[in-house]
Amino acid sequence: MCMEKSPWEKAIEFHGHSCPGLAIGYRVAEIAMKRLQEFRSADEELVAVVENDACGVDAVMLLTGCTLGKGNLIYRDLGKQVYTFGSRNGNRALRIAVNNTGQPDPEGAQLRKKVFGGTASPAEQVKFQLMQGRRIEEILHMPEEDFCQVREIDFSLPAKAQIFPSVECAQCGERVMEPRARLRDGKAVCLDCFNDYSRGW
Repeated sequence: MCMEKSPWEKAIEFHGHSCPGLAIGYRVAEIAMKRLQEFRSADEELVAVVENDACGVDAVMLLTGCTLGKGNLIYRDLGKQVYTFGSRNGNRALRIAVNNTGQPDPEGAQLRKKVFGGTASPAEQVKFQLMQGRRIEEILHMPEEDFCQVREIDFSLPAKAQIFPSVECAQCGERVMEPRARLRDGKAVCLDCFNDYSRGW
């Protein structure tokens, strides 16, 4: 008999491996869905703004249903473990800032460096995996107030995703969405073929 996988197991399968970063995104998504009283977004009922491109974003996508393809996942390259979720149904939004979830001690940091550098012994690799497992369990089960700061915010939900016509780039011949095309010598070109003109402002 085949047992249904848990949401955490599905997140691991989607991401490719289990790690503390994935656990952070999983916990953030759980908190957001519970606080907003939302279910997984089938269309654009829920919007997520993520301020990093780390492992946790995969868990956010899987649990919330917010994806780039649907237009309800917005990526801001700020390098912060901060996530904003807006509900169109409830007209509410939350900003979740993850606290310091515990950095490895000096020994753990050195071990991590060896594992990712390919110089760790089999015993050291096992030790590292055990260390990672403990951190994952801590992240998934620590009290919410220790894990993050949650506050309700005023948030202007972005317009729903639109479908635009495409035009052919006069330079490379590839098709580009009309709002992303630029004019060069009176012809439409894609951003890759467009030589931007800037004088520093």
